Amino acid sequence: MPPPGPSPAHPLAPNPDGRDGWLADLAGAWIFYSVLPAWPWPRPRFGRIARFAPWIGLVLGGLQALAWLLLVGRAPALTQAALVIVLGLALSGGLHSDGAMDTADGLAAGDRCHEAMADSRVGASGVQAFAQLLLVRLAALVWLAAAAAAAAPAALVWAAFWGRLSPLIAMDRFPYRSARGTGAFHRHHWRGLALELRPSLLVLAGVVLLVPATGAAGFSPGAAPHLWLPLLAGAVGVLPAVLVPLWLGRRLGSHSGDSYGACVEWVEALSLLLTAALVALLPLQAG
Repeated sequence: MPPPGPSPAHPLAPNPDGRDGWLADLAGAWIFYSVLPAWPWPRPRFGRIARFAPWIGLVLGGLQALAWLLLVGRAPALTQAALVIVLGLALSGGLHSDGAMDTADGLAAGDRCHEAMADSRVGASGVQAFAQLLLVRLAALVWLAAAAAAAAPAALVWAAFWGRLSPLIAMDRFPYRSARGTGAFHRHHWRGLALELRPSLLVLAGVVLLVPATGAAGFSPGAAPHLWLPLLAGAVGVLPAVLVPLWLGRRLGSHSGDSYGACVEWVEALSLLLTAALVALLPLQAG
């Protein structure tokens, strides 16, 4: 998918208003990764939007978390989980789901992998992958609702964050499949993982500071599991965030816009599932 909307002639050129380029990149990420209304200012750029994708994930995951909280006590757990999943798909415009389906078709095609991924038609493997993603998410959220319902909102935010961080690993470790591909602009403007991860590291640093702060305020794990469980259990999403892009890259030999989308979808689903499993196994319950 090419970057939508207006952009300067060169994505890395200074903005006409003289403002810092990072804000223009963030505005571009907002447009590219969500269906939320565009900002009136600044004019968006798209060259280095991938570094801000995890921030957009925080917003989308936050909206899902809000929906979850609004549905507590008003809908059965299964309905609550299903509606939150549908909201997540709607907020992203199905951007990543399409890539996940195309990637599944490619993996099933063997030697014709890249040809199958380029085909705009969805095959049986793609449909199965989409169904599996929905079921894994549904199972994870229902499990969370039963084991530690108070942890579910934070788990949704964590999952959306890790899902959108995972393509950064793919971009750094593997070449892009085609210089003319729709996602090739990510690699063209890549400046190294250390720089591209900085916005995400700011988020993680904030969480690291928040955990001892809750303890200093008197919120011990035993006294306030509803604060500690989401912060600690959600961090398990780092495992799929690293492993999924590495596994896909080795299977495909490279990455593309489709496989970036597959990384987002599978990391998000697996992060929710691992969080639910960890919370259920911990002695502290945040019911």
